[in-house]
Amino acid sequence: MSKRPLEDAEAANGGQTAAETSHKSKKSRKEKRKQADETTSAEGTPVTNGVEKEETKEERRERRRLKKLAKETRQNGEVEDTVLLDMAFDGQKREDKPARKAEKARPKALKKAEKEGRAEFTGDIDTTTTTTTTTSTSTSSPAPSNTSNTIYTENASLAALPQAEIDSFLAEHFITITDPRSASATLRPLISFSYLPITEPAQLAPFKAFKAPTPIQAASWPFLFSGRDVIGVAETGSGKTMAFAVPCVRAISSLPKNQRNKGPRAVIVSPTRELAMQSHEQIMNLARASGLQAVCVYGGVPKDEQRKALKTADIVVATPGRLNDLINEGYADLTKAKYVVLDEADRMLDKGFEEEIRKIINTTPSLGNRQTLMFTATWPESVRALAATFMTTPVRINIGDNPTGDLRANTRIVQKVEVVDPRDKEYRLIQLLKQYQSGNQKDDKILVFCLYKKEATRVEGFIRSKGFRVAGIHGDLSQEQRMRSLEAFKKGNTPVLVATDVAARGLDIPAVKLVINCTFPLTVEDYVHRIGRTGRAGKEGLAITLFTEHDKAQSGALINVLKAANQPVPDELMKFGTTVKKKEHGAYGAFYKEVDTTKTAQKIKFD
Repeated sequence: MSKRPLEDAEAANGGQTAAETSHKSKKSRKEKRKQADETTSAEGTPVTNGVEKEETKEERRERRRLKKLAKETRQNGEVEDTVLLDMAFDGQKREDKPARKAEKARPKALKKAEKEGRAEFTGDIDTTTTTTTTTSTSTSSPAPSNTSNTIYTENASLAALPQAEIDSFLAEHFITITDPRSASATLRPLISFSYLPITEPAQLAPFKAFKAPTPIQAASWPFLFSGRDVIGVAETGSGKTMAFAVPCVRAISSLPKNQRNKGPRAVIVSPTRELAMQSHEQIMNLARASGLQAVCVYGGVPKDEQRKALKTADIVVATPGRLNDLINEGYADLTKAKYVVLDEADRMLDKGFEEEIRKIINTTPSLGNRQTLMFTATWPESVRALAATFMTTPVRINIGDNPTGDLRANTRIVQKVEVVDPRDKEYRLIQLLKQYQSGNQKDDKILVFCLYKKEATRVEGFIRSKGFRVAGIHGDLSQEQRMRSLEAFKKGNTPVLVATDVAARGLDIPAVKLVINCTFPLTVEDYVHRIGRTGRAGKEGLAITLFTEHDKAQSGALINVLKAANQPVPDELMKFGTTVKKKEHGAYGAFYKEVDTTKTAQKIKFD
């Protein structure tokens, strides 16, 4: 491309030469610079000797050097006086820039703080100052490892009680508290509802029907209110649901109102649909008083209503399978769920839900930014390994004279074992129903357990043919039918319920007079959980087992359970032998060795 002739350029500029144009351009720039400096001087910036000097090349070079130096040292506030002198206007802009920068960074800081767990359950973050302040905790509460909305302060009346009274309560209920942070229990159990850190009458209303907290509630509440991770080991029917529900509702209700109903803040995982619905019902009694929403998520029903409820739910009670489905679909967001509960943890592991549990917990806030609770009836190695993975220095609370958490039957339950011929079981079953169905209405609640679904259907029909009001609950029934049968049994409309092991764990059915094992379960663990449906809430219970030669492989384990509970062992049962069958893994069978994963590795040196 050819250059434009000089003559054409001069003609375009009105006949002016290039030199004249360049001279005028320089003169124009000088005049503009002089006007800007005069304006700056009028605004209060000093001018040397009151006269503007024309800058030389050396001065301009020095000016650029100082400007570069000011830019490098601006973050530390080390701008030299010469820079402030020569660059007054730029200096004014620099003074405003940190304020603008801080204001711009404020949303990011809030978002980061919320992600790291400082904004939730602790109030809002003050970003107007860079000074870090530390709030001292109550002397009665150890520093929590997780986020907690409020600091637990021990009730003055509770603190004034003599230590002998506290020790007597712990000894009476065989309460053992193991705290990795303290050699001795520093928090006193809440032996009365009046010691709860709750003042709203509406929130205290659900406790009016009870005289005092159960041992697991009294011992665990102080640590849960303090934000600690807790492992509760207690027998079935000990009130574990309210033990974790009360601190959960209190933690969420203490949040600012604009942070509620915007996604789950707590998630409670249960092994079965029935247990999940039962826990949800009890939690709702507390949540309504605080204006909170809770949703129950389980399989066997359409997902549409559950998806809709998850959008505004504060608390999610769920079974592992359905909850993972909704997480994968993007409808269950647990990133703000800082209160995580594993209910009946040992049962969930027995049912093979470990991988599902791990997936759920991995979608919640990171370790240390959430409060994790685990309630279980036993304390096997599998549960210990799970606790070691997902909990931070948890407090372990054992209830009962079984500090190791080994499998043991409720000592308040009278256990009777009858060795019968397999062909006589149903005849003997009807005799027992007639014997223990007393009263004019014959409405004493009796729970009959069978091993298989088809067997349960057949036994239910047989009992009905003998004139008894009976209902059934097993896997072949729809969720609606199962719930209808369960409600009728609870209300006493059908005093006899035939069930498989789906009802053997966790269900809180009040006032069950008798449990009959029509067929012995596959494991002695299931036997203990079956008979645990009676003798709940501190009451006495009765369990009768019809044992046949087909069940002799379980005789040794059953004999051990009877002896541990100081129950009589019939001679007919002893004839089957006392050998205990080796426990098999659900997936690997007998070719499996349970390893304690909580033990640290040891270095081996070879000479």
